[in-house]
Amino acid sequence: MTDDVRLRRGRGALGFSFFVQGVTFALLVTRIPAIQDRYGISDGLLPVFLAAVPVLAGVASVGTEHLVKRVAPSVVLRWAQPLVLLSLLGVGAGEQLWHVAVALGAFGLSVGALDASMNMLGVSLQRAYGRSIMLGFHAAYSLGGILGASAAWYGAHAHLGLFVSYLPAVAVLLPLVLLGSRYYVDREDRTGPVGETEKGLGGGGFRLLLPLCLVMACAYIGDSTVANWSAKYLQDVLGSSEQTATVPYNVYMVTTLVGRAVGDLGVRRFGAVAVVRAGTLLAACGFAVVAAAPGVWVGMLGFTLLGIGLCVIVPQTFAAAGRLFPGASDTAVARLNIFNYVGFLIGSPLVGAIGDAWSYRGAMLVPMVLVLITLFHARSFGPREARYGVDHERRAGDRAVDVGRGGNGV
Repeated sequence: MTDDVRLRRGRGALGFSFFVQGVTFALLVTRIPAIQDRYGISDGLLPVFLAAVPVLAGVASVGTEHLVKRVAPSVVLRWAQPLVLLSLLGVGAGEQLWHVAVALGAFGLSVGALDASMNMLGVSLQRAYGRSIMLGFHAAYSLGGILGASAAWYGAHAHLGLFVSYLPAVAVLLPLVLLGSRYYVDREDRTGPVGETEKGLGGGGFRLLLPLCLVMACAYIGDSTVANWSAKYLQDVLGSSEQTATVPYNVYMVTTLVGRAVGDLGVRRFGAVAVVRAGTLLAACGFAVVAAAPGVWVGMLGFTLLGIGLCVIVPQTFAAAGRLFPGASDTAVARLNIFNYVGFLIGSPLVGAIGDAWSYRGAMLVPMVLVLITLFHARSFGPREARYGVDHERRAGDRAVDVGRGGNGV
């Protein structure tokens, strides 16, 4: 098999993994009310259960950083994704409170390893291609999220039990995931020995990664604001009907899919820095429109702008970490992935607390300001020589192409 064919198969298999993860996560989060009712979880206890998932995922991301020094990221992903699917099924199969606690704990741990290993493979594949392909993987995730949310809506509308709702998805996706995992392509398959990925970030490495960590956290604060508060905002602040209040998140997901589907073309044409800056400004504008919206339709316009703007930031943040540490991209991605969960944990409580204490219009300005922090760190998304100088680049021995503007690749 030629390298080109192997890369294309690896890209397709990894894209399918992102898609499956989008389906799985949407099936879980959109049925939270049904999970709460099934197990009799009180309103006071529910936030504890929900917070435990990202906390455990962060722990697993740290563990994955060390695990991939001994086994390839593809091995981690090959085992983690089936565990995520089986954990989802476990959430729907239990009868007692401790059953769902164990299932959600397993889901959190396996999803942390899954997110980290998927993005590790995505970053290294992008480097092998020599051009931006990272947004395409996250577009597959968005598509999966839309389909998963639609399936969850049907299950709720048809009054299906959780297990009955989850079983078809797991039964179809699990064997396909196992089949596709045969085609994952690891970094060492292309660029050198495993030892190259074990160098670590070096002295002061995390300090260089910190701006990207901050960007990641702020992006997920914005994302969790839309996911958790868009419906309530439209209904309570802008006076929409209950049915209309469900539309903004769907619009947000669709625009996220569209933005990511075409985003790689924008990165190749204009460079990662320009695309991230444009996305940041669009996202901030979206929050401002939502905060000032006089009515429902203007509010929906704001959420539309949010989807187009925020969708480019997270994939490009992972890609930038890979360029910043080409010899230790797995370590960089694993540490960066932790701040995905930090943003998720902070975002929803922060907006809710400000909304209750002041106003929800004012609360929408907080993620707007946080997202704008990305502008101050936009240079971190460019090629290394643009930040540290060509001489430093040569001394570092970094031969990575500038995938921000394309390059020779498959």
